[in-house]
Amino acid sequence: MTDLSAIEEQLNRLEIEVPSWAYGNSGTRFKVFATEGTPRTVEEKIADAAQVNRHTGLAPAVALHIPWDKHDDYAGLRQYAADLGVQIGTINSNTFQDDQYKFGSLTHHDPAVRRAAIDHHLECIEIMTATGSKDLKIWLADGTNYPGQQDMRQRQDSLTESLEEIYAALGDEQRMVLEYKFFEPAFYHTDVPDWGTSYAQVAALGDKAKVCLDTGHHAPGTNIEFIVMQLLRLGKLGSFDFNSRFYADDDLIVGAADPFQLFRIMVEVVRGGGLDEGSDLGLMLDQCHNIEEKVPGQIRSVLNVQEMTARALLLDQEALSAARQSNDVLAAHQIFMDAFYTDVRPALAAWRESRNLPADPMAAYLASGYQDTIRAERQGGQQASWGA
Repeated sequence: MTDLSAIEEQLNRLEIEVPSWAYGNSGTRFKVFATEGTPRTVEEKIADAAQVNRHTGLAPAVALHIPWDKHDDYAGLRQYAADLGVQIGTINSNTFQDDQYKFGSLTHHDPAVRRAAIDHHLECIEIMTATGSKDLKIWLADGTNYPGQQDMRQRQDSLTESLEEIYAALGDEQRMVLEYKFFEPAFYHTDVPDWGTSYAQVAALGDKAKVCLDTGHHAPGTNIEFIVMQLLRLGKLGSFDFNSRFYADDDLIVGAADPFQLFRIMVEVVRGGGLDEGSDLGLMLDQCHNIEEKVPGQIRSVLNVQEMTARALLLDQEALSAARQSNDVLAAHQIFMDAFYTDVRPALAAWRESRNLPADPMAAYLASGYQDTIRAERQGGQQASWGA
């Protein structure tokens, strides 16, 4: 069995935030599927998220999406989460579902529309203060479908002005992370399509603004680990949205489509100090579970991240450095692949048992009866879904 003692300190610092919306119903572009036991309230979403942490010890925070998770008592919601052993994580804004944002939100040419979008983000900051959240995540659907439709430069200027006002409202311990996506729902141009645009915007704001990288938001063939390296090198990678894709923004379980890519990303996270003591890098899932059960899907996801993190930590950096210095291409590649192919699952099972966690979290969850309980108890009401 692989010895994890040399990497235990960093491995122990691994935490993966889970998203509230992963526990609601979701689907393809054509259909949102109903599932028995789906949460109807934000409290039920948090309760499901707490099950992931209970069985893995890896997911102590749950992100909220506003207005999907709006609540009358955020301080009470914070206490409710704490009673279940988790905390409220990132607050995600939403300016992509209201009719007024059809032609843009923070980038809109109409000051009244921009005002509404800014005010929504200021409300999110108030929610952050009430819940103890540290991060405000901004993803914009803003863009255009046709050449000449709008003034692209004006939209960048408007985005800068909007972000400046939002940034000024952040508390001393709060941050803003700006996510990017190269296409969809806009098809001709997106206002924040890549890491360079996001970096340019946040770099102009200050130290409390950083980039959020979603692993599904890149063109096919993009070397995502290079982007991870560069943003860590520049001190501007604030957080991840982990998921997996075959074609576009598929939002599948992280590591399912390309586990080697996840490994390569985690190698750069380790190299860039993302698991060092005091690091403020946030690791979060951003996935939907369309055909699989939601809580087990989240458990499988955080375990995938942990497994690839352990393999990345086991990479023989000394031997790798020597091979690189001597330009031994094949030796360097073999050392890299040896770490990737290391089976860490038995060692991680022992790691969990040493912390009074189940050796097999998936089996333990299924044996707990929780899934059967929520199917029986969550009858009636409106199931949580996209936009609800």
